[in-house]
Amino acid sequence: MHSTATAQPQTERDTEHLTCLTSERRSELKSEVERLAKQAFYRHLISGYGTGEYPDEYQIVYQGKPRHFSLEYAHRFLQQLMGQLYPPALM
Repeated sequence: MHSTATAQPQTERDTEHLTCLTSERRSELKSEVERLAKQAFYRHLISGYGTGEYPDEYQIVYQGKPRHFSLEYAHRFLQQLMGQLYPPALM
């Protein structure tokens, strides 16, 4: 089973880095996060997903808890969860 530890994903570093992304790159990243979230949802790895309250935020419902991640963190988290980078674990 996945770890239940809850780290604060939205770091100042993530926020600063996102402001440096071009709108085109941000759009591509959001599309990729959406694709990964949809796959994770259909594999029953997450129970929900969608855009966050802020433009550079994505919400993932993991282990019954809604979590608001930066787009980059959501991308890394979903890749890890899907086993594309490392064995699944909450970062």
